[in-house]
Amino acid sequence: MRTVHAYAAPSATEPLVATTIERRDVGPSDVLIAIRYAGVCHSDIHTVRGDWGRIAYPQVVGHEIVGEVVEVGADVSKHAVGDRVGVGCMVNSCRECENCKAGMENYCLKGNTQTYAARDRDGSITQGGYSTHIVVDEDFVLKVPAAIPYEAAAPLLCAGITTYSPLAHWNAGPGKRVAVVGLGGLGHMAVKIAAAMGAEVTVLSQTLSKREDGLRFGATDYLATSDDATWTELANRFDLVINTVSAPIDLRKYLSLLALDGTFVSVGAPAEPLPVHVFTLFGNRRSFAGSSIGSIGETQEMLDFCAEHGIAPEIELISADQINDAYERVLSSDVRYRFVIDAETLAG
Repeated sequence: MRTVHAYAAPSATEPLVATTIERRDVGPSDVLIAIRYAGVCHSDIHTVRGDWGRIAYPQVVGHEIVGEVVEVGADVSKHAVGDRVGVGCMVNSCRECENCKAGMENYCLKGNTQTYAARDRDGSITQGGYSTHIVVDEDFVLKVPAAIPYEAAAPLLCAGITTYSPLAHWNAGPGKRVAVVGLGGLGHMAVKIAAAMGAEVTVLSQTLSKREDGLRFGATDYLATSDDATWTELANRFDLVINTVSAPIDLRKYLSLLALDGTFVSVGAPAEPLPVHVFTLFGNRRSFAGSSIGSIGETQEMLDFCAEHGIAPEIELISADQINDAYERVLSSDVRYRFVIDAETLAG
């Protein structure tokens, strides 16, 4: 075991604090990564505050990780010391179920091993990226192309793949009309990626305060959901609606925006249930779906796509002692559009 610096939540109600944690020794198939940058995801906040269920404390979160390989196990063949790599929301899976064998380990039927707050293969609780180092099986480590700015690459490992996966699966592209609900950490990536795929993109937000940003990211239209006229104007229009907000919404209104065989996909995860009125689905043969991150193969595909198209998240770089303030700003939507922790500051 090795001891590394980290920032952890002592409980659901206390601020995160500087601490140290233990990482396992590098096994035959493991990669030791010196973390350079770690993104702050809304999921981190939900997890440490117990919004999605009880967890073990102290807990280090963070599943948007980029860094440099500093040691590899004897059997590692995919990565070498010095490589620029990334780790996303999962660090293992059963590898035996039907979904894993199909290359969809993100939907492992036994449950993939999450990067934090999960039971690891050695029985310990996984600890995430708000730390200086992490040890991960080579099969769950991604290659980060040099074309992506180092400090901006981390949010792609969650916000990027979480929006890329449904856009790719539901064939966003030329001739397709896509609406993105919310222009936050997830939403701004959905706009950039959908536009790069060739789709016609509309942003739906409560206000028009971020309209200039949305158009700059590639949207062709930006409308306020607080305006009743929006719902009439956009009725039966979209082939795909990507919901990125983690708050309750009126599904009947949003489902009414779908064209024939259109799909509403939620990637935002509110703690409260979202009631579905089935009769709303009958019109236009609409579908209501959910999507959760992506496979390792799909995540690498996303990284390569972003490098090819010059896509990177909009970030605000922070030091470790700003994490708690960043959490409050995320909750008040005061970030454009993703906080990223400089991991060098974790060591004090």
